[in-house]
Amino acid sequence: MVLVRVLDDGTRLAGRIVETEAYLGVEDRAAHSFGGHRSPRNESMYARAGTAYVYFTYGMHHCFNIVCGKVDEPVAVLVRAIEPLEGIEHMRQRRTTRRRRSPLREVDLCSGPGKLCQAMGIDRSLDGEDLCASPHLFIERTARADGSIGPIEPGRIGVSPRIGVESAGAWAHRPLRWFCADSPHVSRR
Repeated sequence: MVLVRVLDDGTRLAGRIVETEAYLGVEDRAAHSFGGHRSPRNESMYARAGTAYVYFTYGMHHCFNIVCGKVDEPVAVLVRAIEPLEGIEHMRQRRTTRRRRSPLREVDLCSGPGKLCQAMGIDRSLDGEDLCASPHLFIERTARADGSIGPIEPGRIGVSPRIGVESAGAWAHRPLRWFCADSPHVSRR
């Protein structure tokens, strides 16, 4: 699938999703909804499937999730990385916060959840956005009919434990991260 962000000036930014992690709700010790926790920060997790859940973490990064459950079933998929396809120079400008001797490499633009959100202009203002109806943030299918990229073949999909959830006990070791095994755009090998 392709994540698309249309900025207020009409600029279209898009990238193929190459890395995700699942967060399985109230039983999952790594999920923001563990134990039935509900707050203004994670309220979007309790919305219907297709809702954006965007949160701010470590006082510096936004992270983008897609809610996947029924209403009041707080499960979501964190989009960890994309392969930039459209608006690459805009992404590079958004990610370059200081003068650099050389341009930021394309593989470094969206290879992590914080980088992805910074490059795509995704912040808390998009939390709760309906990804099925929004003109600003949505998902498109990939296609091959016009010669563009298609879906990732099952043999190229890697599986591993999630990243950065070591304190989640046994949940930290579950294989809930999926990634395009041969993509240089994933956050970590």
